[in-house]
Amino acid sequence: MDIQQRIAQFENMVQADPDNDMAHFSLGGAYNQAGRIDDAAESFMRCIALNKDMSKAYQLAGAAYMAVGKADQAAEILTRGYTVAAARGDLMPGNAMRDLLEQLGKPVPEVETKAPAAVPAGSFVCKSSGQPGTKMSRPPFRGPIGEWIAENISKETFEVWIGQGTKVINELRLDLSRDEDSETYDEHMREFLGIDEELYAKLQGA
Repeated sequence: MDIQQRIAQFENMVQADPDNDMAHFSLGGAYNQAGRIDDAAESFMRCIALNKDMSKAYQLAGAAYMAVGKADQAAEILTRGYTVAAARGDLMPGNAMRDLLEQLGKPVPEVETKAPAAVPAGSFVCKSSGQPGTKMSRPPFRGPIGEWIAENISKETFEVWIGQGTKVINELRLDLSRDEDSETYDEHMREFLGIDEELYAKLQGA
């Protein structure tokens, strides 16, 4: 499925269910990929209006506003998002929003963060959450991405993804027997676990 088909799919989903936060989030990602940055920002903002705890949406909305030169809007949403991420312990979106605020020359909010637990020497630390956790005994699925997850993501974080992934399947009405739906699911998983496009390409070439 090409990007225009994906956009049409998510636009139809948003029209059918305007209160579906994941549909707006996915539509924003598709718009972003197609270079429709203003539309992407609007979709991410609608996602935030429906789900004020989705810290990744704040990050992507702020980055989109920055990309189109709307620095004031970017600073406002990134400041709000950083506060949400800090309260939730969402390490990766929080760090990304801190960096974006610094690029804008804006102050990073002084908020009480959910601090990582003390990490005994030799303990496994999840690269997504920054928290100590349980190392997986084996990859969750075959291939280099599954192996990377086993080496870098804690069992606890992956179990959180399983719950979020169920929401993605249900809210986006995915049929994982269809290649395009399976890819949509995988994209959400990679985003949740912090596998960016550069890392994904590297793992695909491994």
